[in-house]
Amino acid sequence: MRIQGVDLPRDKRIIISIQYLYGIGPTRAQQIIDATGVNPDTRTKDLTEAESAALRQEIGKLHIEADLRREVQMNIKRLTEIGCYRGTRHRQHLPVHGQRTRTNARTRKGPKKTVAGRGRRRGMKKK
Repeated sequence: MRIQGVDLPRDKRIIISIQYLYGIGPTRAQQIIDATGVNPDTRTKDLTEAESAALRQEIGKLHIEADLRREVQMNIKRLTEIGCYRGTRHRQHLPVHGQRTRTNARTRKGPKKTVAGRGRRRGMKKK
C-alpha cells in the first residue's frame, strides 16, 4: 500500500504502518483508525479496497509528509531571518529548547573538536 509517496510495510499492523508517514505518531494514528472504522489489528496486506480508500481519504485531510516538512523548514527560516534567540540557536547549530551545552548536546553540536596541547605543560609545577 502506498500513501503520499511512502510505501507502508505489508506485514505490520495498520496502526503501526501508518506511523511510517512523517507527521503521524501513535495518537494521530489511533484517531485515523477510529475515524475510518478499520480494525487496528489488521495487517496492511489484508486491507480491503474500501478500507484502504477510507484510510487514504482520512490521511489526505491531514498536513503530512512534504507539506509538513516544508512548513517546518519555513518556520526555522523565519526564526533565523528575524534574528530571535531560537533563530540564532538554529543558525549556530546548538540546542534550541534550553538544554545545557557544557556537557551533552553531541547530536546537535557534532563530534568533539579537541584542541591539542591544553593539558599540563612540561616544566610547570603542579599546585
